Amino acid sequence: MMTLFVKYICKPGCREPFLREIAARGIDTAIRAEQGCICYDYYLSVQDPDVILLVEKWTEPEAQKVHMTQPHMKELSALKKDYVADTVFGEAAL
Repeated sequence: MMTLFVKYICKPGCREPFLREIAARGIDTAIRAEQGCICYDYYLSVQDPDVILLVEKWTEPEAQKVHMTQPHMKELSALKKDYVADTVFGEAAL
């Protein structure tokens, strides 16, 4: 299993619009339906209204690599340009 943590630092006031766009376009639903996806959940910071933590769990690293090539990931990347100031990646060592 592979667990990734992605911290999105949104542009001021853009956290909620970013999440609404992801849901409205079905990006999160498409990702959760991908083969090998165990978990794909967003968590919101109480302390910082511009921060989102994404927790991804995949059955294996290869499934996550395939995930990154999907058309909805290009769409997510385009959305990030409008709403996200910075992205920080981390992987859990389990």
